[in-house]
Amino acid sequence: MKKLLALLLSVVMVVGLSACASKGNDGGAAKAKGEVSVFYYTFSDAYISTVRSSMDKILKDGGYTYNDYDANGNQTTQTEQVQTALAKGSSMLIVNVVDTGSNDAAQNIINLAKAKSVPVIFFNRSVDQSVIESYEKCVFVGTDYEQAGHMQGQMIGEYLVKNYNKLDLNGDGKISYVMFKGQEGNMEAIARTKYGVEDANKVLEKAGKPNLEFYDSANKNKYLVDQDGLWSSAAATNYMSTALAQYTESNKNMIELVIANNDEMALGAISALQTAGYNKENKKVIPVFGVDATDAAKSAIKSGSMIGTIKQDAQGMATAITTIMKNYFNGTNALDGIDTANVVGTWRVNIPYSAYTADSE
Repeated sequence: MKKLLALLLSVVMVVGLSACASKGNDGGAAKAKGEVSVFYYTFSDAYISTVRSSMDKILKDGGYTYNDYDANGNQTTQTEQVQTALAKGSSMLIVNVVDTGSNDAAQNIINLAKAKSVPVIFFNRSVDQSVIESYEKCVFVGTDYEQAGHMQGQMIGEYLVKNYNKLDLNGDGKISYVMFKGQEGNMEAIARTKYGVEDANKVLEKAGKPNLEFYDSANKNKYLVDQDGLWSSAAATNYMSTALAQYTESNKNMIELVIANNDEMALGAISALQTAGYNKENKKVIPVFGVDATDAAKSAIKSGSMIGTIKQDAQGMATAITTIMKNYFNGTNALDGIDTANVVGTWRVNIPYSAYTADSE
């Protein structure tokens, strides 16, 4: 009898330990049978790197098996990575899609995942509602990209009105600007390019000031685009350096304002300005505005070499993505635990933006 009792006790203990082990470190969320596969359009993007760091920590702390994939700006590479992950038995795809110029890339990824009934969470780079809703196990986590443009334009307009005479370097009564666009066909870039200028002009008009004037009258687009679609500091540095060879104070046509679709391009422009003798301590500052509020941009704002940016909440994005991921694993509603104020229908979650200036600290 004693041996029987001991055997029963041993079985109970083993079962109990197994049950505890299955809960993992995240309070009992079901674990993937295969890896959680996270696909980034590029590791080199500063904002995306911040999202990646936040998400890696959440996945690691939660005890998940995960793998990060770097497409390095190539959609073919990313699609092949998705195919590889699914062949390995991945149970969750989290995708920062490379190609946002059409629906084809995102739809193809959905079709691949749908064939294996694997949930997909797209994030950051816009995917059309029709594509997301083509699969019941798919959600998009991003931002209201128009909001960033509106907020940046308002910030720029208010700063210009307050400092107008000081910024009008050639005294012609107008402010000459350059706009750095991150990528053609990207909805975030399109909205920021449009509203960053339009909303600044609204503030100027209300104050009785003329509209902004693009520095190069021959450029009908009124922007300079990163041809590689990487929103890179290098592209902005090259463009700005080239412009500053011709557009100078001595020629009375100096660029008096820099607007960038992200902080990396803003910082690239600052690098060129500093080489030309601007935006340094005790030197004349050409106002530069960006989007993302990366650590490097915050440092530039603190030093005075940059004026402002629009914060895109990397931690908030990573938290929302992994909350949805856990819901899929648990078999609950994908949007459980997400602030309803940030939910659009049943397909989208928007992470709010906020303005960041020297007064934000």
